[in-house]
Amino acid sequence: MENHWLIFLTSFTIAFSGAMMPGPLLSATISESVRRGASAGPLFMLGHGILEIGLIAALFLGLAPFLTNPAVFKVIAVAGGGFMIFMAAGMFRSLKGLSIDTTAGTPVNGNIVLLGAGMSMANPYWIIWWATIGLGYILSAGELGFSGIAIFFFGHILADTIWYTFVSFGVAKSRKIMSDRVYRVLIGICACFLAGYAVYLLLNTFLI
Repeated sequence: MENHWLIFLTSFTIAFSGAMMPGPLLSATISESVRRGASAGPLFMLGHGILEIGLIAALFLGLAPFLTNPAVFKVIAVAGGGFMIFMAAGMFRSLKGLSIDTTAGTPVNGNIVLLGAGMSMANPYWIIWWATIGLGYILSAGELGFSGIAIFFFGHILADTIWYTFVSFGVAKSRKIMSDRVYRVLIGICACFLAGYAVYLLLNTFLI
């Protein structure tokens, strides 16, 4: 039982520290939380979690060497960078007509779950983390059987969900006192970050 608690605590701590670092998924969560409300964070994490379960299964099937292959990384980087630029461009195009009043009632639909999975998959560094550090942790937790892996994943996704729910709730609440101008600036910053991260990803992959 002590080993199970140790797995949970270390998994939770590592995931929480990683979740708090700025990234494309966090930027997208802030943007969508302004439009869709506090449920955006949990819905993003639902898509994120489903994708991670699939990736864990893929790693068990022996796909780790394939995922860490430099050529595969470049393909993911191009696809992911293009996806982020596409998202950023859409955010920039919408800036002029954005208004808190017209978006406050936007209903949440299943698309945001797919977006959560898409933003995760678009970041090759996320895949590399799972294929290296994450795989090592899974194998270690797997020494306790399926329960060890389940507890590891529970601690990991719980940390992500707590942080992104907190961010989403905070942004949604601030929306009530946010002017349209501040709203547009916030979305513009998120768009700039997504575009900047995409450019960094592509340059780091092919030039650096």
